[in-house]
Amino acid sequence: MKNYRRLLQYMRPYLKQLFLAIICIIVAAGCNLYLPWIIKDMIDKVLAEKDMMMLNVICVGIVVVFLVRGIFYYGQSYLVSYIGQKVIIDVREVMFRKFQRMPMAYFDKHQTGETMSFITNDVAAIQSALVDQLIEMVTEGSILIGSIAMMIYLDWKLSLLTLVVIPLVGQAMKIFGRKIKRNGTVIQERMADITSLLQESISAIRVVKSFVREKYETDRFQRQNQLNFQAAMKNVQLTSLLTPTVEFLAAVSVTFIVWFGGYEVVNNEMTAGALVAFLTYAVNLANPVKRLSRVYGNLQRAMAAVDRVFAVIDLEEPIHDKPGAKPLPEIAGAVKLDKVTFEYKKGVPALSDVSLEAKPGQMIAFVGPSGAGKSTIANLIPRFYEITEGAISIDGQDIRDVTVASLREQIGIVPQETVLFSTTVRENIRYGRLDATDEEVEAAAKAANADEFIQNLPQGYDTKIGERGMNLSGGQRQRMAIARAILKNPRILILDEATSALDTESEKIVQAALDKLMVGRTSFVIAHRLSTIFNADQIFVIDGGKVSEHGTHEELLKRNGLYSYLYNIQFNKQNV
Repeated sequence: MKNYRRLLQYMRPYLKQLFLAIICIIVAAGCNLYLPWIIKDMIDKVLAEKDMMMLNVICVGIVVVFLVRGIFYYGQSYLVSYIGQKVIIDVREVMFRKFQRMPMAYFDKHQTGETMSFITNDVAAIQSALVDQLIEMVTEGSILIGSIAMMIYLDWKLSLLTLVVIPLVGQAMKIFGRKIKRNGTVIQERMADITSLLQESISAIRVVKSFVREKYETDRFQRQNQLNFQAAMKNVQLTSLLTPTVEFLAAVSVTFIVWFGGYEVVNNEMTAGALVAFLTYAVNLANPVKRLSRVYGNLQRAMAAVDRVFAVIDLEEPIHDKPGAKPLPEIAGAVKLDKVTFEYKKGVPALSDVSLEAKPGQMIAFVGPSGAGKSTIANLIPRFYEITEGAISIDGQDIRDVTVASLREQIGIVPQETVLFSTTVRENIRYGRLDATDEEVEAAAKAANADEFIQNLPQGYDTKIGERGMNLSGGQRQRMAIARAILKNPRILILDEATSALDTESEKIVQAALDKLMVGRTSFVIAHRLSTIFNADQIFVIDGGKVSEHGTHEELLKRNGLYSYLYNIQFNKQNV
């Protein structure tokens, strides 16, 4: 229960509300405990002694008790729910910030759906643990303790006989609880798998439909759903066994009460009203025990989610900024890679001994076969990954000696697949610089050749573009990404095959925008279409994680190396 105690730490800011909630729970439980005493007085005084005054008092008491109980029940429900919701919000924010700080390597290894499941399914289970289960645990615990106290007051010998069964109930709950918690972990993992599959299938719905794989995806989902069903039924089986086990032990206890209590009434050692009250408290004792056993089972299942959440929160974070790191001042844009080696997986170099130099304002192009390491170089410059050996410097300063934020603020990236947010066109472009005015946003769009199509949208710049900008064409999305980069006004620009997925007409428009964007900036261009880099100051041919050759377009063609080979393949195909 270590992690549950950690979870309760999140309640510290709300101790005042928690204190009031506990008072409400205890008062509401106390009202329930008063009802058996009313029955006792009804039998022993009203029925036996014909006391009309006591009858009037009892009737008024019933109304008052239920009124007070209703008021405090509302208070407990509202306050505990308020605390639970606030804690859930806090935990979600902590997890979201955690994911924002995690390195790119984490997201390379984990599916998007799995990450989403932590913040949705697992945190929802925590909500159950904090709100529903906590209310029931405190309520039933108060009734349990109060019932025991009243039973001891009525007849201590009968109470001792009743309480013998409690250790047996505790042992049963312990045994079942361990199994339920283990199965709860499986359930949460199955839910994560379902979320991952849903995210994957829905985000790739165009691919699914183009290959007519609706049935295949449905079958995949059904298999995963069945696994989740099996895990859920295992949980039902365990909780369903726990409850009747506890009920049977409670029934044995009640049987002893009936016999021994009846014996005492017959021998005038106890009144009939006291026995009925005692039995009522015993039932009150049995019900909380039964309910607490169910709460315990649900809590164990929720604890599996709590453990998963804290496993994420406890993930070791990379040290983005080393001690003494300073902000990178405004740069000219000179970039140097000195014998850089990088490994995604230890012992398997993705880059080996790569060296290159870019002067301010130069255009540097990377070409080579797929998987050669072109994008890896581009990812190392903004420190999405940390190099294994060597050094990368900007204006003579090692990028590991400066803060990551100040480094990335001066680097702009236009990827092959543009990522847009499901908000307005204006806000998507403003993402490049959040304090930009509307005029600056529109000026950036004009510079990116995007203003014309934006003006033709239903609400112009205030048009919501839908999830991932799927309502726009590829060329339109790419021009918005360029506008975003223009607004950011970086000194270093990285273009990761920014036009390779576009048709010829869109490519010309986007390339014109890119040409404007690259003016006066140090640009690194990962090229698929060699026609886009003929004017590059230096072209580096990457093959097998190494620089196989470099030079201008004309120089590389004369060498008849890999670049010349790629050029001939590409342009011979175009001329066929």
